[in-house]
Amino acid sequence: MPSRREPPLGVARRLLPRLRAWREAIHREPELSHHERATREKITGALDELQVPYRTYSGFYGVLGIVGEDRPGPVVALRADMDALPVTEATGLPFRSQVEGTMHACGHDVHMAALLGAGAMLSQRGESLAGPVKLIFQPAEEDGQEGGALPFLRRGCFRNPSVDFVVGQHVDPAVPAGAVGLKPGACLAAADTLTIVVRGRGGHASSPQQGPDAVLIASEIVVGLQALVSRVRNPVDPVVVSIGSIHGGTRHNILPDEVVLEGTVRTLRPATRDLMETALKRRVRSIAASLGARVSISYERGYPSTWNPPVETLRIERGLIAALGAMHVRELEFPVMGAEDFSRYLERVPGTFMRLGAGGGGAAASLHSATFAPPDESLVVGAAALVAAVDTLQGPKG
Repeated sequence: MPSRREPPLGVARRLLPRLRAWREAIHREPELSHHERATREKITGALDELQVPYRTYSGFYGVLGIVGEDRPGPVVALRADMDALPVTEATGLPFRSQVEGTMHACGHDVHMAALLGAGAMLSQRGESLAGPVKLIFQPAEEDGQEGGALPFLRRGCFRNPSVDFVVGQHVDPAVPAGAVGLKPGACLAAADTLTIVVRGRGGHASSPQQGPDAVLIASEIVVGLQALVSRVRNPVDPVVVSIGSIHGGTRHNILPDEVVLEGTVRTLRPATRDLMETALKRRVRSIAASLGARVSISYERGYPSTWNPPVETLRIERGLIAALGAMHVRELEFPVMGAEDFSRYLERVPGTFMRLGAGGGGAAASLHSATFAPPDESLVVGAAALVAAVDTLQGPKG
């Protein structure tokens, strides 16, 4: 049985066959948000093998494992997300998805396998484990609105015993495989959803003066929104406004009476989030009114920004360097404008959200792409980093 002081990377490397088996089984049968039934069964089966106690829930596919429940030290929660994406896989992996049109294209299979690995490593310690560790397997992260973190928190995943710290991670192709990156402060953005319906006057395309022309006005809005990024917000305060969907019209010579725009707004600071919502609605209405059209705007707030408390994040960084070696740890300079409902956990207790290296030697495939395939090294370092974070947070402050 490994001792508490044995370097976690060495233990994780010996565990690689099990890590790989867990990851491959999960990857073959991906499930979308709120449908993670088979994934839950794989996780509970693995926890049964590890003799790690857990609980499940009616009407919710989360799994909460706990190691060392009777230990006296600080309680650390570790989280992995469970859901896949509506992407048709094109990796060519021998364990590629067997579900048509669905794939673990965001690496959640790696997150789950690494968390199972951390649970295996921690459960072997017995009474040498300093404090309880909760293993949070969370569904519906990709949902984008309520997500899975809030429902899990409502079901008491941070209670009995009360959680003192929380740690999570996400694979990142911009970080080399074999490394883990940390960013104190804002590390991920808030993500809001925007739907704009432009209502003009339909008619023959040869007579646009009879408008207003909903297509033209929608185009003005798409371009005009970028002035919010370049002229309304502070240039050192990152903002993204992107329109990802435009629908309107039936053929080349008919002007439609309605065009629908859908997009996303990403911000890091709560004050900037408020500013962008107000300014965006004002600008859209002004553009539409100036061209004689009517417009309706739906602006829905999604996940808040993920903010890593600097004190705990730098403490964990020092612990990772001591446990894994400096070559495996990167302090990241910039945040990412993606979003995560891990932010909900950090609103309640301190901790950190790490970026787990998944990049290769060349141009690594991006998250959400059909060819995204993190290497085995991500499994090893992911499991070891979680254990090292637990050791740091349950150990003496230094």
